[in-house]
This record gives sequence, C-alpha cells and structure tokens, in this order.
Amino acid sequence: MINIYNCISWFPILLVTIGLGQDKGVDATKKDASRHMENGNALLAAGQLAEALNHYNSAIENDPDNFMAYYRRATVYLAMGRSKSALPDLKKSSTLNKKFSPALVNHGNILMKQGNLEAAKEDYLAVTEMDSGNKEAGEKLRLIDPLLAHLEQGNTHMKARNFNEAVINYSAVIEHCVWFPDVRVKRAECYLQVGEVYKAIDDYKVLVKLTNDNTQGFYKMSGLHYQIGELDKALTDIRNCLKLDPEHKECFPFYKKMKKLNKQFTSARDYENEENYEDAIGKYEAAKKTEPSNWSYLSRADRGICHCLVKGQETSKAIKTCTDALANDEENIDLLLDRGEAYIQNEDFDKAIDDFTKANSIEGSQRTEEALKRGNKLLKQSKKRDYYKILGVKRNAKKKEIVQAYRKLAMQWHPDKFEDPEEKKKAENKFIDIAAAKEVLTTPEMREKFDRGEDPLDAEEQQQQNRHWGNPFGFNPFGGGGGNSFRFHFN
Repeated sequence: MINIYNCISWFPILLVTIGLGQDKGVDATKKDASRHMENGNALLAAGQLAEALNHYNSAIENDPDNFMAYYRRATVYLAMGRSKSALPDLKKSSTLNKKFSPALVNHGNILMKQGNLEAAKEDYLAVTEMDSGNKEAGEKLRLIDPLLAHLEQGNTHMKARNFNEAVINYSAVIEHCVWFPDVRVKRAECYLQVGEVYKAIDDYKVLVKLTNDNTQGFYKMSGLHYQIGELDKALTDIRNCLKLDPEHKECFPFYKKMKKLNKQFTSARDYENEENYEDAIGKYEAAKKTEPSNWSYLSRADRGICHCLVKGQETSKAIKTCTDALANDEENIDLLLDRGEAYIQNEDFDKAIDDFTKANSIEGSQRTEEALKRGNKLLKQSKKRDYYKILGVKRNAKKKEIVQAYRKLAMQWHPDKFEDPEEKKKAENKFIDIAAAKEVLTTPEMREKFDRGEDPLDAEEQQQQNRHWGNPFGFNPFGGGGGNSFRFHFN
C-alpha cells in the first residue's frame, strides 16, 4: 500500500520543481526569440529579406507578445512589396504597445497609398493625440481632406465629361494614393476619352500589378496595344490573361485573331528576307483581310506591299500602291523612300528627289540624307551619260537583256560599216558609248556604282572618290594607242 502521507509530504517540493521548470522554459523561449531578432535585424540590414523573414517568424513563434518582432516582420513585408501582409503586423504591433507610434504611422501610410483615406485619417489622429509633436503624422493628416476633395471633384468632372479637369484631380490623388486601383481605372478612362492612349496604358500596367488575377485589366491593356498597332505587346498582354483563365470568353477569341495576324506578318517578313516578293505580297494581302478595319495594320500591310513591289521592280504597280498608301499616311518615311526608289527605276529623278527631300525634312536621318544625295547624283548623271539610255534598256534590266541590246547596237554602229568620214566619226563616238555602257552594266561593281549616282568611267569623278581608273575600258576598241586591239568580225 502506498503511504499517502509520504506523497503529501513531497507534494510542495514537486510544485516548486514544476514552477522552476516553467520559468526556465519561458526564459529559454525568450532567449530564442531574442536570438532570432538579432539574426533577423542583421539579415534585414544586409538586404537578405527572405532569410530575415524566417527569423522574425521564429521570433514571433517563441514570443508572440513581442511588438517589435511584428514591426520588423512588417518592415520586411514592405521591402518585399507585400503591403497587404504588412498591415496586420503593424496593427498587432501598435496594439501590443499603444505608445509605439511608428507602427501606427506606417499602418496609416499604407492605408493612404491604398486610397483608404478615412481609415488612414483615424490612424494619424490617434498618433497625434498621444504624440502631438509627431511631424510625419501631422503632415499626412493635413493631406487627407484636400485629397478627399480632389477625389470628389474628379468624380464630378468625369460625370460631366470634363475629362481633362477630371485627370488633373485624379492625378493629385494618385500622387499620394499610388496603390488606389479605383482612381487609376477612372483616370485611364479619362485619358482614353481625350486620346491619350499611352498614358491610359501606363495606368493599366500599374493596375494589373495592384489587383490579383486581373484578367479584365490584361484584356483592356491588350486591346489598347492592339489599337495603336503594337501587336507584339498586345499578344504578351493577352497571354497573361490566358495564364489566369485559359478559357476567358473575351481573351481567348482575341488571342486567336491576333495570333493569325501576327503569323501572316511574320511570314511576309520571312518571304521578304528570302527575296520571294510575290509570296510576301500574298501574306500582306491576307493580313488586310484578317484585319480590314484597323488603320495601323492596313498601313503596315500597304507599306510591306509597296516595298516588295519596289524590290521586285514592278515599277508602275509600286508607284500606284505607294501613292495610295501615302494618301492616308503622307509623312510615312518608309513609303516616301520606297516611292522615291520606284521613281528612280522609272527614271523620274525630279519626283524621286521631291520624295527624298520630304523624307529628309521629316526625319533628317542618315538613310534619308543618303537617299537625297543619291537622287541628286542620279539627276546630275542623267544629264550627262546615261548607260541605260545608251543601250535602250530599263534600269532593272537583266544582264542577258543588256548583252542582247549591246550586240544589236554594236552591229548597227560598227565604224567598219561606214565609209563617209563624218559618218564614220559619228559611228566611232556612238560605238565608244555603246561599249562603255556594256562594260559598266555587265560588271556588278561598276553597275552598283552607277546606280548610286557615280560614273565609274568618269576619271575626274573617281579621283574625287579616291579612285583612279586610268584607261576607262582597259582596252581600245579600235586598236593602237597602247591598248589591246579589238575588232568585230561579222559572219
């Protein structure tokens, strides 16, 4: 049998022992909390936020009444951009220590940035009541009523369709309430009403970050990028919408349309790079059918068609297409340069210079300056010796056509066919020009120079270009004079 008296005699000692154990346990957990706080502070100062957050979590677990641990953890949340997570910790910190004003001031600051002005006002009032000298709380408190007034005036102006005045008032609110989604939506709509699309897009960029799962924001932003012709950005936005909701009833069909249009433009560029201009034009025409109403994409397709026609040397079509496109976009540099090039192919140098001059006055870039310089050279050249005209071929003639034209004219004007001295002299001069034209236009390097506005057989001009050709032909067509003899033999 157990002696109950012996048990009773030991009971007081047991209670004391248990009490001592509890005190030691409490001390140990507080020491752990203190250690975690020190480590967290050091990591926070070093910018290692995730590691600091882990230590503050541990400090709170070990000492749930440590107001400073909550405050420090809120500081980390704010540094990580997690203001919503910081709010409960700041409130808890100010509740545990009602005289700790920094927690309540920061709580009010977050509420103000979120646009919760009335609640922020309560925090600042509470701080000034316990600490009338708190400068930050006093300054913020004085802002609240004017901000509320701006918000009300902005709403009034927007309702009255005075959008510019509404923007001014909403902007005054956003200056201090940077995380206020509702007022950003309103300002974005006002921007759209006054044609400030890019500014509206900037507001939506902030909105999709402020609001979780903002599919409508991404859809709206995508539509604005699409509207102004920024297809790549529009696709990025719509893909972000579909990441949040793959079956979104507005984003999904819009994505399919944009994907098709983007593929058509991409294919057209690929064909251009391959110099397959016919298929490139086909893709640009298909893009116009996919998007028949948006001027940005119609203009983009017309620019592509114009460029391909010029590159494909379909001169008449190119001039008409470029001119039609310029009727809707008269200061488009690409169209002006392409039409100018088409005019050069058509040997209408004055009109080419007009286009290059206009392009250069608008842009003033290296490409426009070079085009204008080349146009002037070609005009000057056309008044001297034009090798294309000598052979009677177009500027886009192939080598085979050039050789055929040369042979026909050479036979026609060979000096041996003429007996009269004057006619023979005329034929010799004509034959020299024909031979020179053939030499230039069948030698790629020389033809390229001529097409740039230089005469590779003009010794004086080539000296100015730091080139000296000496005897322009490398031979004398009629023998003698130190050159190789050259004669035609007729069958």
